[in-house]
Amino acid sequence: MTRAEYTARSGSNVTIMGDELTHVDGAGHARMVDVSGKDVTARAACATGRVRLSARAVAALRAGDVPKGDALAVARIAGIAGAKRTPDLIPLCHPIGLHGVTVDLSVTDEGVDITAVARTADRTGVEMEALTSVSVAALALIDMVKAIDPAAVISDVRVEWKEGGKTGPWRR
Repeated sequence: MTRAEYTARSGSNVTIMGDELTHVDGAGHARMVDVSGKDVTARAACATGRVRLSARAVAALRAGDVPKGDALAVARIAGIAGAKRTPDLIPLCHPIGLHGVTVDLSVTDEGVDITAVARTADRTGVEMEALTSVSVAALALIDMVKAIDPAAVISDVRVEWKEGGKTGPWRR
């Protein structure tokens, strides 16, 4: 189905790459794209995000005084686990073999900056895995510090770069 056909049928204005909608079938229904014909290539993606915290929560993180324990370690492990569960959470994501996920957390005066890099050798990219990793790490961090800072905010979750596959490298 082309963008024009979909727009005419649904009244929706959809932004896509090229003229074909990749995740919509001829009847306009969502579908999982068939990637079986694509080459297996090394692929990687990096996503970042931040958790904005109160000065009190930042001080507790820096001092290792979070009542629930090591909040940064829990967030790091949660981010890795989240990347591995991406196809369970995002309906049209392909289950892929992740070959590596790193989650780095940096405490700043304003909160915690989170960076996740996901790597695979597969037929589709790992942007969603990197984004899910950052998001789940941020949620776990909030769970760890919510008694200190119930107003914590997740912000600025985005893909920074990706590489591999037919389209090659992309940088923000």
